Amino acid sequence: MGSKWRKAKLAFGLNSCLYVPQTREEPPVSSNDVAASRFSDAVSSSSLLSPMGGGSDCRPTTPTPSSSGLRLPKTGTKCSKRTCAICLTTMKTGQGHAIFTAECSHAFHFHCITSNVKHGNQICPVCRAKWKEIPFQSTASDLSGSGSRINPVGWPQDDSWMAVLRQIPPPRVDATRPVSSLFHTPEPVIFDDDESLDQQPEISNKSPSVEDAYDNNSIRTIEVKTYPEVPAIQRAASHDNFTVLIHLKAPHTSGRQNSSRNQTPPVSQISRAPVDLVTVLDISGSMAGTKLALLKRAMGFVVQNLGPSDRLSVIAFSSTARRLFPLRRMTDTGRQQALQAVNSLVSSGGTNIAEALRKGTKLLVDRKWKNPVCSIILLSDGQDTYTVSSPSGIHPRSDYQSLIPISIRRNNAAGLRIPVHAFGFGADHDAASMHSISEISGGTFSFIEAESVIQDAFAQCIGGLLSVVVQELKVRIECVHTSLQLGSIKAGSYRTSMMADARMGCIDVGDLYAEEERDFLVTINIPDDVSGNDMSLVKVSCAYRDPITKEMVNLEESSEVTIQRPEVVGQLIVSLEVDRQQNRLRAAEAMAEARVAAENGDLAGAVSVLESCRMALSETASALAGDCLCVSLSAELKEMQERMGNRGAYEESGRAYVLSGLSSHSWQRATARGDSTDSTSLVLSYQTPSMIDMVTRSQTMLLGNPSPQRALSSAQSFPAKPQPR
Repeated sequence: MGSKWRKAKLAFGLNSCLYVPQTREEPPVSSNDVAASRFSDAVSSSSLLSPMGGGSDCRPTTPTPSSSGLRLPKTGTKCSKRTCAICLTTMKTGQGHAIFTAECSHAFHFHCITSNVKHGNQICPVCRAKWKEIPFQSTASDLSGSGSRINPVGWPQDDSWMAVLRQIPPPRVDATRPVSSLFHTPEPVIFDDDESLDQQPEISNKSPSVEDAYDNNSIRTIEVKTYPEVPAIQRAASHDNFTVLIHLKAPHTSGRQNSSRNQTPPVSQISRAPVDLVTVLDISGSMAGTKLALLKRAMGFVVQNLGPSDRLSVIAFSSTARRLFPLRRMTDTGRQQALQAVNSLVSSGGTNIAEALRKGTKLLVDRKWKNPVCSIILLSDGQDTYTVSSPSGIHPRSDYQSLIPISIRRNNAAGLRIPVHAFGFGADHDAASMHSISEISGGTFSFIEAESVIQDAFAQCIGGLLSVVVQELKVRIECVHTSLQLGSIKAGSYRTSMMADARMGCIDVGDLYAEEERDFLVTINIPDDVSGNDMSLVKVSCAYRDPITKEMVNLEESSEVTIQRPEVVGQLIVSLEVDRQQNRLRAAEAMAEARVAAENGDLAGAVSVLESCRMALSETASALAGDCLCVSLSAELKEMQERMGNRGAYEESGRAYVLSGLSSHSWQRATARGDSTDSTSLVLSYQTPSMIDMVTRSQTMLLGNPSPQRALSSAQSFPAKPQPR
């Protein structure tokens, strides 16, 4: 069925979709069209192939672009003649802009299509038809001495921006190199041509009140809580590896404090730290057709949801890498130019991830101005054919470190924090290399299994990046009682350190998104003690930078953990908070062990490890109490078992799914995998309210018109007990 649908799309030109907002002239989309607008391969191919389908005219029509998927229009090419598919604005005669109508009958603003052609694109952005005649831009003086000029109907004879058509020779095609001239335009040696920053911070549209000022002072502090494994230890007994949980929760973003009383404001209307974002996009030959169309649509969503203080640059890569435009503020003009550049992309060539990352990193290192938050988003559907393996792919290497520039590796001496959030697209990408790239740089790895969820995956990522409230966070744990020593600090992928005498330790956490939570487990060796009725174990303090004020914040009132030391101890109740976090670590360790077994060819052993862990979790105190985190972990372990059922399933999706899960749990940050961005999924680990808001916007927006934002509670990622539905 899938093969027939793909052939039908190719036959009718449906393998491309551009992000086009709805114009005022277009009729509103009914609720029945919402489901139809979500892209799905479940669309019946018989309606496209049968000439008698319902007695309707079966002539091929141009697909109407949609913000959330490919949708067949009801009025043929009517919409495409009203909206320029490059700049996404309306086209009307008499508005001072020339209109170019191509030989395939699709029309565009003349200045838009000339820029498109200048980037090397000779294919119609709508129907993918190859043009034999293309426009080029020239001034009136340049035209005065030219020969005959072709004046299409409706264009004024004296318009200085009139189309001048010339015959182009057939391009010389090299299957191993990209044909687009986009990659041959000179670039500056130093990328210091970034647009200057907007010095005015983004603020919400509402006027501040006394209540808001009070709330702002009270919520912009990290919440620190500590939980001992049990409340008491017998005075005459010792206890090695006694566990203490350190729970952190980032503050709200300004403007969210009244979300319980009113609707939650969109991320773009909240006072927040502006972002410098570089998207590194794979446009190799394997991205042709629907993949590239959906990528353009997803990038359209990203562009539309960045604010005027945010800056964006795009690196496109295949066999080589090219910067489409420098870091540019996403004002109305910046957005239009960014969309125009993205929509001009065509796919060809191989996959050179290393060069693309070097260029993306250089762009952020060389920039003259710096927003408080910066990040790289990397998307690829293939394997690096130039660095990790030879171009022929015959001699693959596993030196994934070579893909990452030294300047952004977490352990480098430069101290740069530029996380790469990697997205593996489809079944053919190199999940191991993409996971390594994200892990080494301090980012996350997401697995986009279904092509149609790429926009939701991007939405979840930028929902976090646009809500950073804490930077450079460091947590310090210090023993209080003179006889105590730290045993271990379990912090996943976060860098930890411990003094030689084991009396003090530190966790380098870095950035936190609004309302994001972190849980770290510390073990302590407790000796017997007959000196008193209680014992102070450790005190926890932290320091971080506020990205908006750029001031350092020190939490002087540290949280101290104390237990009782009675002579006789009765039956003790284990802390459910500690137990649930121990379950999370146990599940993550099982996933890592199962992955090693699967890579060594022992799929049966891998499935056995996951099943044993799942059974062990079901018997813990927090699972018996109905803890939602345990329910999610159990569902995830079960899903991994199914994806490791045979070698084919593991190679196609199991490896990527497991690595994305490991990335999520090691950083305690949401990643996209399977149906994890669906609100009905049981695997909803670590999503923040800002992420949920952005994903909801992605899933409900119609042709650039987002539906009213629904109110979303600022709840924890996982409530202690299941909530009624």
